[in-house]
Amino acid sequence: MSDAWTWTYADRDGGELTGTTMVTSAFPTQSDAESWLGQSWRELADAGVASVTLLENGEVVYGPMSLSDEL
Repeated sequence: MSDAWTWTYADRDGGELTGTTMVTSAFPTQSDAESWLGQSWRELADAGVASVTLLENGEVVYGPMSLSDEL
């Protein structure tokens, strides 16, 4: 079985979000998924995403992780 790294997206209340900004296709590696997030997190935050969770083959790797740039 090949690895499938995906993100899930949540609003401030923890509700799942979907939309054109949120990539639902799988990435071949964790590095690819994390690189995409590093380039896209601001657009996601602007679209109302408050946190993301990384999954590998449907199992949580880490998250939810806040997208807030506030300290």
